[in-house]
Amino acid sequence: MTSTFPDISISTDRLVLRPFEEADIPALVEMVTDDQVIAWTTYPVPYTEAEARAYVSREAPAVRTGGDGIVFAVTEFLTQRLVGVVELRRTDWRVLSAQVSYITASWARGEGYASESVLALAQWLFQDQKFERLELRTGADNTAAQQVAQKLGCISEGVLRNAWIARSRTEDGGWTDIRTDLIVWSLLPEDLDGAFEEQADTSGLAPYPYAP
Repeated sequence: MTSTFPDISISTDRLVLRPFEEADIPALVEMVTDDQVIAWTTYPVPYTEAEARAYVSREAPAVRTGGDGIVFAVTEFLTQRLVGVVELRRTDWRVLSAQVSYITASWARGEGYASESVLALAQWLFQDQKFERLELRTGADNTAAQQVAQKLGCISEGVLRNAWIARSRTEDGGWTDIRTDLIVWSLLPEDLDGAFEEQADTSGLAPYPYAP
């Protein structure tokens, strides 16, 4: 029988990580069509409201019910505004490990939301779900995402050469695929001890595989 994560919400001082709702669709479309998100994810270009609706209503819930992981909409506690998405995917229920990916809305970057949401997810994963490993992969040229991994106390384990296809703007305003390396980071329960010191956060984007 396939294991699944519980259908829950996670709160921090500033954020709520919760399942997606239909009301999130316009903000999701706006977030995903930002150039930085397009560059480091595999979301379709252009990303339409119909695709966002399918993601919110079917694809995101299926990640949890199918046992692959869990998807959270990250919202501000006070305003309930959508500030990002954080996902667990590629969950190994025997090894008790999972891979985390995240994106942050352009207007919310620099506020520490990326690291705060991933930290909350890691604490829940290790303490409540008794997992033993969380993995994060960042593009070799994505220094912002690397800073988030470092802030969380992740350990760099090595480089996967030519393992990701990012996107870059062309002279005519379109997009072209570019191949890049991935840096593999890991976080274990003991790594959280004394981690997360107050420091600037650029809210980078970890490579985010869109899986329709």
